[in-house]
Parts: sequence; C-alpha cells; structure tokens
Amino acid sequence: MIDVKVLVTGGTGYLGSAIVHALTRRGHDAIVFARHASSSGLPGSRLDGDVRDTRSVTAAAAGVDAICHTAALVSVWQRDRSAFDAINVGGLQSALAAIRAHRIPRLVYTSSFLALPPSDSPRPLTANDYQRTKVIARDVARRAAAEGVPVVTLYPGVVYGPGRTTEGNLVARLMTDRLHRRLPGIVGGDRTWSFAYIDDIAEAHVSALTTAAPQAEYQLGGVNAPQRAIFEFLRDARGLSVPRNIPTTLAALAGTFEELRAAVTGRPPLLTRGVVDIFRHDWSLESADAVRDLGLQTTPLADGLNHTLEALE
Repeated sequence: MIDVKVLVTGGTGYLGSAIVHALTRRGHDAIVFARHASSSGLPGSRLDGDVRDTRSVTAAAAGVDAICHTAALVSVWQRDRSAFDAINVGGLQSALAAIRAHRIPRLVYTSSFLALPPSDSPRPLTANDYQRTKVIARDVARRAAAEGVPVVTLYPGVVYGPGRTTEGNLVARLMTDRLHRRLPGIVGGDRTWSFAYIDDIAEAHVSALTTAAPQAEYQLGGVNAPQRAIFEFLRDARGLSVPRNIPTTLAALAGTFEELRAAVTGRPPLLTRGVVDIFRHDWSLESADAVRDLGLQTTPLADGLNHTLEALE
C-alpha cells in the first residue's frame, strides 16, 4: 500500500491511539487531532482541536489523503446529554464537511456494533445516549455515502486489550474490578459479545484507507462468545470464581436508583437502565467481508485476554 497522510480525529483515545501506532508501523504519516493531542506523546504530528469545531477540523484536514474519524464520546452517562449529540453526531458532520471542502478521497468512520440491531432483534436499540447518537450518526454516514461521499463505515465489536481502562476498554475494566473483588455479579452473562482485539481492529482501519470500496460498510467482530467468558478465563488463570448472574429485573431497579443518585450528586452512576437493556441482548457480529476485503485478523480470545491481564498486573 502506498504511503498516505491521515488525519486521525480522536487520535488520543483508546482505539484512536492504536490506529495511530498502526499507521506509523506501516510507514504512513499520522496527524493526531484531539483536545490534548500535543501532550499525548504519540508518534506523528499532533494538533490540538475539538471535533465540534468544524472550521478547526477542516483546517487540520488541508493536504491530507484521508481522514480516520474515531472521535466519540464513549460513556454510559453524562449530566449534559447534549454532549453526545454534539460529539458523536456533530463530530461526524465536521469530518464530512472537511472531506467535501478539500475533496479528500477517503473517510473511514468508526461507528459501533451498538449502532446495529442486536442479533436477536430486527431494529437497533436506543437504550442510552451513546447508543442513540451512534444510531443517528450511522444514518448520517449512510446518507452521505448515498450522495457519493467516499465514506467507509466500520462497526467494531467489543474492543479490548492492553491499555487504559477507560469506558472504551470495557473488558479491561471488568477484569480489573474482578481482580480487586469489586464485581459481585454480572448482568447478561450468557449473552453473546463479539470480542474484538485492539490491534486487529486498528490494522483493519488502516487497510480500509485504501483497500475498501467507497461507501462500503464492514462489521469488525472477533470471537463471538458469552460475556461470562471473561470471568471463566480469570477463573482458570487466577482461581477467581465466576460472578453470579444478576436478574435483569433486579439490575434495572438498581439502575433506576443509581440514575436518581447521579441526578442529585452529579457523580456517574455505577449502573443504568440503558446498560441493563443492552446487556439483555446478543451482539454477535459476522465479519467475513472484513476478512476478505480488509484482511481482518482474529486473535484467539484466550490470547487476547491473557495479553490484557498481563498489562493489568
């Protein structure tokens, strides 16, 4: 693949920074665009900016060959709900404006498996503001593609691996909580997730810059397995028992209480009704197209979880 100059919005995030490293490994020129890019220490050029500022994104995109738009507000709750719309929808609109202004030949947009219908339902959910705005942004991307904008939309599964235990790395957070005995139970332990190892997903993003067809969409899944597989791994690796499964009705009541507490205190809830609703469903993905067109690799779940555990200890 020829060397390309790529603007990576949200380049300091969990997935964004992995994409920046993958671009650098392949000899590409990455421009990291984020609110605190200059202090990130990431390779490539670094520009401080906010995806909500369309003029800033457009200026940063001058002279690039592609934009990889990974910026998103990944959170189960924010006191200011409008932030989800401004970042998750408005940020994509900023990237699309930059593509149109400079006639850039490729936009790779990182959506989410949560923007798709679960495998046990014909329609997408809008269980919380993150999911709601990712569904809206998916439709924005699809309308742009229908108008001829060269946007490739990627739907990663549950991205996990070594790295910061942010809300974008849920598996590492769950593992950390269990290792420190802070997780008495789980919701939807028998429901299927698609565990997508961070390096596999980052490499697929880089491939999508040149090998994917314009206006294409790809599911970037990994190993489809029940959520409890995380804890079965910890049982076998560290002798920890598998947490008991909390009934969804009880979990929803706890979520209601936590949301009321958050509204009063301003501190994020430990659980929300939206999360419980999401955990009621199966989220398996079919990634054959991405394997064929993007060379998507699938790290075995035991290997990926072991790498994650080693990084946590």
